[in-house]
Amino acid sequence: MSKISGAQALIKSFKNEGVEVIFGFPGGRVLPIYDALFDSDMTHILVRHEQCAAHAADGYARATGKVGVCLATSGPGSTNLMTGIANAYMDSIPIVAITGQVSTNVIGTDAFQEADTTGISAPITKHNYLVKDAEDLPRIIKEAFYIASSGRPGPVLIDIPDDVSKMMIDFKYSDEVSLPGYKPTIKGHAKQIKQAANLLYEAKRPVIMAGGGVISSNASGELTDLANQLNIPVTATLMGKGCFPEDSPLSLQMPGMHGTRYANYALTEADVILAVGVRFDDRVTGKISEFAPKARIIHIDIDPAEIGKNVRVDVPIVGDAKNVLSAFLAAYLKIAEKTGMPDRKVWLDLIAEWKEKYPLKYKFTDVIKPEYVIEQIFEMTGGDAIVTTEVGQNQMWAAQYYTALKPRTFISSGGLGTMGFGFPAAIGAQFGRRDKIVFDIAGDGSFQMVSQELATAVINHLPVKVAIMNNGYLGMVRQWQELLYKRRYSHTCLESCPDFVKLAEAYGAVGLRATKPQEVKPVLEQAINNGQVTVIDFRIEREENVFPMVTPGSAINYMLEE
Repeated sequence: MSKISGAQALIKSFKNEGVEVIFGFPGGRVLPIYDALFDSDMTHILVRHEQCAAHAADGYARATGKVGVCLATSGPGSTNLMTGIANAYMDSIPIVAITGQVSTNVIGTDAFQEADTTGISAPITKHNYLVKDAEDLPRIIKEAFYIASSGRPGPVLIDIPDDVSKMMIDFKYSDEVSLPGYKPTIKGHAKQIKQAANLLYEAKRPVIMAGGGVISSNASGELTDLANQLNIPVTATLMGKGCFPEDSPLSLQMPGMHGTRYANYALTEADVILAVGVRFDDRVTGKISEFAPKARIIHIDIDPAEIGKNVRVDVPIVGDAKNVLSAFLAAYLKIAEKTGMPDRKVWLDLIAEWKEKYPLKYKFTDVIKPEYVIEQIFEMTGGDAIVTTEVGQNQMWAAQYYTALKPRTFISSGGLGTMGFGFPAAIGAQFGRRDKIVFDIAGDGSFQMVSQELATAVINHLPVKVAIMNNGYLGMVRQWQELLYKRRYSHTCLESCPDFVKLAEAYGAVGLRATKPQEVKPVLEQAINNGQVTVIDFRIEREENVFPMVTPGSAINYMLEE
């Protein structure tokens, strides 16, 4: 067999792992890799900023369930990836990031465009590698994809010096991975599952709290079966949105800072909480000492480090959500065979009363309401779109008013709260799911951080739709300034600049604008049906706030209303 270069071995390894797309931006230290790509039939999407390569790989991974791949050069190329890698790490998203590095003989000399990429990325990756020998590349690629996608998913970074990319090797690719120190627990402990099933069976006011781990493990079917058979209400976190159909009578929608009153009241009054694939983030729990004060907590998670980290747990179960939920339901039904299913009518009636008394609501006026726009996106796509969000008010309005019916259809930056995430994530999602309409629900502040990626979408014929909730402010920061800082709007006004319609047209996209409520449906219809990259500038109420809202430091059952 003739020898091939390290760069060629990298591309060949990608093919063996089923990679269909790489999101990247070239530079000097990755020239050998890009030269190998020139002869490959693999798709490469050229982004306009490396951070967006990581976000696009992230969006692709969330929409498809596959591992996303991004590529950048050394120094500023690799450091530009870091925000996107940190975002994937916080939200447990499987991506493999390839970075170029200076030649091995000058590492540590402050060579041109040198950065300690493995050192910088160590706290925000599940694992990382600095490759010193091209012979190791095939093994490392195999390990990287396995680590990224197994157990609790997360990003893996591989730093490749340019001389390693040029080394000639005999290519050998193994189907086996040998990592003796890495063995994620898949099956839950039988005794703990039985204990948890007994505890939930005896509960009078149970609640299921589902998070991103349910989606990562493809356990939405098991969760839905369990909730429906046991007749237990479900609240899904921002990361878990879509893991349980939000049009179900059992859905409480999202809990926490901008969650529904009835979700927060249910968690506060619950006597047992079955938490699945969640990490009890502070935006969900509010004041931690007053979170779920009456509840005993069962926590199912594949990462043992998350159990007991933020809240006291009564029954810990380490394992894969899909596997554990199946075993849990079987154990519960075995108990019910002897004494019958519990009657929880009183609890469900109370929740129904809360839903009727405290619905999500807004006042319809002659100015466009963002809540109305988001409802119309759902209605006009039949709930069959993939929605990504930016970060801020737009994100919370989307979480409240877009009814997610299936997993992997609502994609948002949860843990890191990264402005500029939504649009490149939508590009990645659109590549992975060309059969779907993809909408990025954006704010005028977030979108301006990444608007250059309009070129990426247009050139690659990825017909993403961007719905900008344009209030001329950094809206969420302005809301906090209004409520907590006596309306002292320090540097949050954006002065409605630029003209987003002209900006879209400059890139070859379609630009539309709506300034009145009656214009919302016509522009959405045009965007949905035109098959092109489309930016819609919705001029919304300038000081519209997101309610309900739990103020920082408060318990989640104390919520501000408009």
